[in-house]
Amino acid sequence: YIHYLDDAVFFVAIGNGSVRRKIQTMLVENGAKMVNLIHPNAVVAEDVRMGVGTVIMAGAVINPGAVLGSGTIINTCASVDHDCRIGDYVHVAVGARICGTVQIGDDTWVGAGATVIHSTSVCAGCMIGAGAVVVNNIQKQGVYLGVPAKEKN
Repeated sequence: YIHYLDDAVFFVAIGNGSVRRKIQTMLVENGAKMVNLIHPNAVVAEDVRMGVGTVIMAGAVINPGAVLGSGTIINTCASVDHDCRIGDYVHVAVGARICGTVQIGDDTWVGAGATVIHSTSVCAGCMIGAGAVVVNNIQKQGVYLGVPAKEKN
């Protein structure tokens, strides 16, 4: 059992999603109060919904209708457009672009400068390489690189 101060709040600041999930789950199971962190220079639409332990960094833009899962990182100058569904413990890296009505599964990493085009989906447990462009649905866990993004062999 872990004893917490009544007014203490927590945020897990670890980049690795599986480690972040493990620690945040343990904290919540032991009664910790988790917070979301939103940089004052981020733009977040009023109707955006987000799970606990999510961080939105400077210059990020989250547009109307987006839903962000728990433990999600939206990094510096990344954007998540309208009506996207971003799973738990997803990392949208620096400068990545998630176009409208995209779905990203849990535990996925979208690399720096990558783009996921409108109305596509990426399954759970994927890594999208830096600068990659996802133009088709990704239905198999793996590492995807290039333009257009293809599974690494």
